Amino acid sequence: MSKSKLWWVSVVAASAVVVSVGGTGAYAQLQYAGLQHEEPFHLAEPSDHDLVVPALAPGSQTDTDNTQLAARLAALAEKRQADLGSFGAQVTDATTGEVVWELNPDQALRPASSTKLLTAAAAIMALGGQDRVETTVVRGDKPGTVVIKAAGDVGLTKKQIADLASQLGDGITTVLIDTSVWPGEKMLAGWNEQDIDAGFIAPMEPAMLYGARIGATTGDVPRSHTPALDVAKALAQAVGAKNSGEGVAPADAEVLAKTSSDTLAERLHTLMLYSDNVMAEALGREIALSQGKPGTAQGATTATLDILSAHGFDVSGIKINDSSGLSVDNRITPTLLNSIIDRAVQDDELRDLLSALPVAGGEGTLEQRFVGESARGLLRAKTGTLTETSALVGTVTGSNNHIYTFGMLSNGAEVESQRAALDALASTLRDAE
Repeated sequence: MSKSKLWWVSVVAASAVVVSVGGTGAYAQLQYAGLQHEEPFHLAEPSDHDLVVPALAPGSQTDTDNTQLAARLAALAEKRQADLGSFGAQVTDATTGEVVWELNPDQALRPASSTKLLTAAAAIMALGGQDRVETTVVRGDKPGTVVIKAAGDVGLTKKQIADLASQLGDGITTVLIDTSVWPGEKMLAGWNEQDIDAGFIAPMEPAMLYGARIGATTGDVPRSHTPALDVAKALAQAVGAKNSGEGVAPADAEVLAKTSSDTLAERLHTLMLYSDNVMAEALGREIALSQGKPGTAQGATTATLDILSAHGFDVSGIKINDSSGLSVDNRITPTLLNSIIDRAVQDDELRDLLSALPVAGGEGTLEQRFVGESARGLLRAKTGTLTETSALVGTVTGSNNHIYTFGMLSNGAEVESQRAALDALASTLRDAE
């Protein structure tokens, strides 16, 4: 991989926190260019130490000694032991390939939403970043009837429904939806029906409008208990059909209309940014189908681990019951989580995974974290949160311009104290000299 590509890895996080400001400024300039104003503020030329220095590519020659950094991490972990509970971590200097520090790295701990990293990595390797899910509408057995062949797109939009309606035209009296592509349980053991109304999950059906959200298109808002039927009803309304419901698509039926999801790379960004459980579960089932396995939770987790193993990741001792991390019975090692991020830094194949991670202090699940810390804007990471469970897995560029990757899992302590301790450890990596 070229050094220029690694420079992009190091500075993309810093640039992400200012993109929205730049866009707003351009809009304001166009709208208010004619207004009278005072002399503009002049910013002094920055000194050399104010400039962002490109990170060193893996394999770069360096005389940096990580011994002191390892000692600082070990001391901090010991000091915050009560905040961390059962704790495991692994830190790698991706520039040199050295494992800088680790503590219980092969202890399988409850990972919460960091499970999504396994799902995402397997998806990229099996499907590729340009993969899309195609939903088709076919002719039904009876005149005036059409059937939506749900294929796993849980992010359908009103615009897509309108487009399908325009392709179908007039004369439709009934819209049915076929959900047989996902034959498994809609709600898994350990999931709570209350989580649907709380906005954390929806019954897993292979077609949803905006992730089955009610009254909104984003966020943890109440979700529908009948997401696929909602899609059929929406299309029925759009074409003026009186009836809608469930049905089975005839074999080899004529395709009358179709629509495609965003690319996998685009979906991953949304999934990781907000740690979307519905999207993760849908992606797991897409992985399963791509590997010839049933579109079920078990098919998804089996396929995910098989793909990771085939690509050289050690999955021994790993246990995952879902693709999102909602299950309290999932167990993953810090070593595996860190190795996925390290591979993403080293190898172009998983690069879409890095760009999907939220930026510290800037967006998504990290928007309110690392505020005032040196790692703000320079760290990307996947979080994970369940009762007495916190995870932080990602990458940061140190002050010495080395790229560090880390996987950290904390179980059995209070979440707020866990987060504070994990953030402190990750910030220590940014301060590496």
